[in-house]
Parts: sequence; C-alpha cells; structure tokens
Amino acid sequence: LSDCAGKPDILLISTGAEIHVTLEAQEILREKGVAARVVNIPSWEIYEERLESYKSRILPPKIKNRIVIEAGSSMGWERYVGAKGSVIGMTGFGASAPGGVLMEKFGFTSDNIVRKAQELLGSE
Repeated sequence: LSDCAGKPDILLISTGAEIHVTLEAQEILREKGVAARVVNIPSWEIYEERLESYKSRILPPKIKNRIVIEAGSSMGWERYVGAKGSVIGMTGFGASAPGGVLMEKFGFTSDNIVRKAQELLGSE
C-alpha cells in the first residue's frame, strides 16, 4: 500500500478500518528514521493464492520485525508476523462505545503502533 525508501526496517500489515492510523504511524516512524512498509492484506485467501515470488517480495522473509494491525480478531495473524512480530487486534468481545473511543481504548492508534514498532526494533 505504501512503501519506504530502501529496505524496510519493519512491516506494518493492515486490513481495512485501521489503514489510516497505520499510514500515520509510517509517517511518524519515517520522521524518526525508521523505514516502514505498509502492506494491505484484506483477504488471506487472495494473498495465499499468489505466487511465492510475489509473497516474498511483499513480505520479505528476512524482515522479522512485523506488526499486524487488525480491528477484528487477532486470531490467525501470527502466520504473518512470525515469532518476533506483534499483533494489535481484538481478543475480546462486548465493548460498546463510539468507534473512535473503542479504537483508542484497544490501541488502534498511530502512537500505539509507533510504540510497538520501537519496542520490536529495540529488541534486535
């Protein structure tokens, strides 16, 4: 969806409603000297149908710093973040509030994405 100059330091994988905050996080990270690639995977099925050469170009296996930002269930995304990555996603059910309030409460903010990215990058 939005690449960086040169080799990415981190991959930010997003699906839909959270794309705008992911793009904001990419910009903040860029200003901090971190190269982040934003990848949109709205459908696992369509992504998995692609050739391995395509998938390796989009999510290079050598880049272990990865965060999935998914306002739906976090279940299943570990296959794309690996052992080192992180998922910002829903793990519960039943909260009720205006959308913006819920996005903030559950960490779907550019500040939280940047914080998680810095944690991952600091642990190299």
